[in-house]
Amino acid sequence: MKNRVKEFRSARNMTQQQLADLVYVSSRTIISLEKQNYNPSLMLAYKIALVFETTVEELYCLKENVKNEKENL
Repeated sequence: MKNRVKEFRSARNMTQQQLADLVYVSSRTIISLEKQNYNPSLMLAYKIALVFETTVEELYCLKENVKNEKENL
C-alpha cells in the first residue's frame, strides 16, 4: 500500500527509531512501512497519523490506493 510515512517523517527531521518509539513498534516496522512492504493495522495507521497531525486517508494515499486496486481487478 502506497503511503507517505517517510515524507512526513523526513519533513519533521525525525528518525525511524523516534517514530517507532512514539507509536510503540520496532524500527523494522517503520522501515517496512516506508518501503511499502507492510500494511499496518488500522490502529497503527491511526497512531502514526496522530503523530503527524494528519488523517489516515492522507498519510496512506487512500484515494490513490483505491483507484489502483480497482484498476488491478
